[in-house]
Amino acid sequence: MCGIVGYIGKKEKKKLILEGLGELEYRGYDSAGIAVMKDGKIDAFKATGKLSNLKEKTKNFTSNGEGIAIGHTRWATHGKPTEINAHPHFGKHSYIVHNGIIENYREIKEMLTKKGVVFLSQTDTEVVVYLFEHNLENSKNAFEAFEKTVISLKGAYAILLITTIEPNSIFFAKNAAPLIIGKNSDEVFFGSSDAPLIGHVKEVCYLEDGQYGILDKNEIKLYLNAKKVLPIFKDLPQDRSFAQKEGFRFFMEKEIYEQSSVLGETLMGRIKDNEISLEEIDEHLLDGINAVKICACGTSYHAGLTAGYLFERFAKIRTDVVIASEFRYKDPLLTKDTLFIVISQSGETADTLEALKIAKNAGLKTLAICNVDNSSIVRLADTTILTRAGIEKGVASTKAFATQVATLWLLSIFIAQKRKTADKKSLKLEIDTLLKIPTSLHVDNAVHEKIKRLSKRYLHGHGFFFIGRDIFYPLALEGALKLKEISYLHAEGYPAGEMKHGPIALVDSKLFTVALLPKTMLYDKTKSNIEELSARDATILVISPEQFELADDFIKTKNSSHAMNEFFEMMIILQLLALEIAVRLGNDVDMPRNLAKSVTVE
Repeated sequence: MCGIVGYIGKKEKKKLILEGLGELEYRGYDSAGIAVMKDGKIDAFKATGKLSNLKEKTKNFTSNGEGIAIGHTRWATHGKPTEINAHPHFGKHSYIVHNGIIENYREIKEMLTKKGVVFLSQTDTEVVVYLFEHNLENSKNAFEAFEKTVISLKGAYAILLITTIEPNSIFFAKNAAPLIIGKNSDEVFFGSSDAPLIGHVKEVCYLEDGQYGILDKNEIKLYLNAKKVLPIFKDLPQDRSFAQKEGFRFFMEKEIYEQSSVLGETLMGRIKDNEISLEEIDEHLLDGINAVKICACGTSYHAGLTAGYLFERFAKIRTDVVIASEFRYKDPLLTKDTLFIVISQSGETADTLEALKIAKNAGLKTLAICNVDNSSIVRLADTTILTRAGIEKGVASTKAFATQVATLWLLSIFIAQKRKTADKKSLKLEIDTLLKIPTSLHVDNAVHEKIKRLSKRYLHGHGFFFIGRDIFYPLALEGALKLKEISYLHAEGYPAGEMKHGPIALVDSKLFTVALLPKTMLYDKTKSNIEELSARDATILVISPEQFELADDFIKTKNSSHAMNEFFEMMIILQLLALEIAVRLGNDVDMPRNLAKSVTVE
């Protein structure tokens, strides 16, 4: 969820870049940096942590007068969140900022290393600036060298590059990562979203995939497939909140839609050569470990429940999942052969933090799954795997849940590799499926429109049952929680097979049942459970790849050969259903009553 800002003009560049990066803080980051060129000389500053640290580093630096500048907020993918890995990265006479991932960076790095290039960072970005400088040796000019560089890259990227060879220009390229140009009569701005540009320009050019070029304050040279194209400018909305929502009605809606790209961030750099590679984990972490205990609250607890199925089924390790607020007071039995895993979006969840302290005091090895680096839980745990969801503004968690489940799935495969509990064919199937999940998370606009229409039928009953089996049981719990949080309607999640053991007494036509009916897992068993509810006149919404004749409403999902594909597709449908019901009820979707984003009380 990195951010980019660029500027050409006469104003104080440090101030403009830092303010622009501040407008991108909502995306999440763990380090930041700027590079400013004036009179052919480049000054650069980098800092880990918050922007305030970068501001402190640059407090005595001024940059008035004609010049150019680039800035970046980084969310670590390749390499840890250190100052060396922060952007901008530099060569002999050039600096670069980059969002995305260079998929062929290893091949490029190997080629450049053989030619004597010494790399400082662990990032994929650094290879691009050195490749550019390598290409300069065999090019007529800097633009030709940049064009050769861009053509060589595979993957997703938004790039700004400055060089003393061309001191009045910024080179840029865009593919599968956003990049925007704004222009006034005597200055130019770049941004990775609208927000940094508002108040500075009125028209912007949204770059298309594959476009690249060179820009100074007088001219934009834009190319696609080596052919010059005309930049198309559009009016820029002047509402920063609207810009941050990127055209969506609510932050929650935006966050549901961006789960596809966010999952890509979660996976970046963690799958190499058909294996899971978690650089964060010490090679001895699993030594002597015979069991796992997962501890979390709320949505994170549901992610943990999902992981419990994955760990036992695939990694073949005994796994217990407990609610942190209960764990703290039950005098838990803790043995040192147990890996203690805590899950928290914020890293400040009070009950989970206290549970982690108990495990630490008992001498257990501890691992945190968290979205916020340098948070209390991250600092305390022995090891952390960051989920890389970026800032989640909607109080009701969506992308945080998705990234937690994906990270735990990664971890289950990693443990299976280490414990040799799965053969190569099974490991390959899991990894191949995992790589396809970002595609599975694309929101189908037709499905969203159908949910909008259906939502009006689910406003005035006396409650909801969400039902599912196996991993779809914790997903049912999460679907019920999402609805409760933002609609204020009563909802409960149940294992489908448990309905006949009491809850079915509540069933009538005004009780709504949302049934998760995946084809890949216990289809016939779950179908029978739904038929029991239908026989008692429940109003039933079935989510399944196969039509269900007894359903009052039906949302069709794609046919899939793997349960996790179905899991993530149904997750999005449940999130959208909760959203649209809450919208029809007139509720504040992003800020539901009585709730806080980070629960720091017991």
